[in-house]
Amino acid sequence: MAEYICVFNKDTLLIKPSKKSPLFLRTIVLLFAMSPSPDANIITQLEPRIPTLHYPKPETFSRGECSKNPVRFFVILSMQRSGSGWFETLLNSHVNVSSNGEIFSLLERRKNISNIVQTLEKVYNLDWFTSASKNECSAAVGFKWMLNQGLVEHHKEIVEYFNHRGVSVIFLFRRNLLRRMVSVLANSYDRYAKLLNGTHKSHVHSQQEATALSSYKPIINSASLISDLKEIGSAAVKALEYFNSTRHLVLYYEDLIMNRMKLKDVQEFLGIPQMELTSRQVKIHKGPLSDFVKNWDDVNKTLTGTEYESFLRADY
Repeated sequence: MAEYICVFNKDTLLIKPSKKSPLFLRTIVLLFAMSPSPDANIITQLEPRIPTLHYPKPETFSRGECSKNPVRFFVILSMQRSGSGWFETLLNSHVNVSSNGEIFSLLERRKNISNIVQTLEKVYNLDWFTSASKNECSAAVGFKWMLNQGLVEHHKEIVEYFNHRGVSVIFLFRRNLLRRMVSVLANSYDRYAKLLNGTHKSHVHSQQEATALSSYKPIINSASLISDLKEIGSAAVKALEYFNSTRHLVLYYEDLIMNRMKLKDVQEFLGIPQMELTSRQVKIHKGPLSDFVKNWDDVNKTLTGTEYESFLRADY
């Protein structure tokens, strides 16, 4: 099916389907199928081959009080420590959005495609209740999904499901993969060290907590650093290729930090009223990366003169 691309700016892509809807084609097929014809069986066989809409008419709540409120379905596809938790709190500050967290962090929900679809159905049939669920009639419902949580292994079936249900995809990645690496290592360490009074926290809400967590300086394996960075970058590229046929938006954490107008693009993409989005989360590693890596000299020497040299200086 032909598509066109809207570019909000150079880093935000919105993929929309063409105006020629397959619903029109389905109508034609139905009319022919209702007419007595020796070729009726052939038409019936061809009908399933008509591509499904990438952006069908929004589903509606089955609950009576919300029966006239359209609902957009979405999913945030990301990697750990790429700003997805912060981004989700921003979305949930909108009165009409319910984003239900990292629901596939539990292995049982993603051990096979059957369990995955069952979980997706519960979310998009509006039967998934969390602290993010709104009392108001939500206009957009979704969750966040990490690439290493069964998403890539079952990408064909998941893409088919997304397109069938009209799920819009928001990719959220981080440009500075070195900062992400530092965050991953520090967060992994705190799972066992529990620096905040014996409690592990992946996200914090005060500068005092952020300072405590950032006090740990990980040692980065400089020997495998370049290959590790390439592997992370390749994973993002592969995900974009796998889910290219979905209706999707590509965002970067750094752009959201530097340009809050990006949040308006997100709200337009989801078809929800424009609001000021807020979050109480505080960034943990803020400032020069050299302050947060124990073997900084080795890392600096390894990346200087490579395509990743800019990661050494970027503030985000």
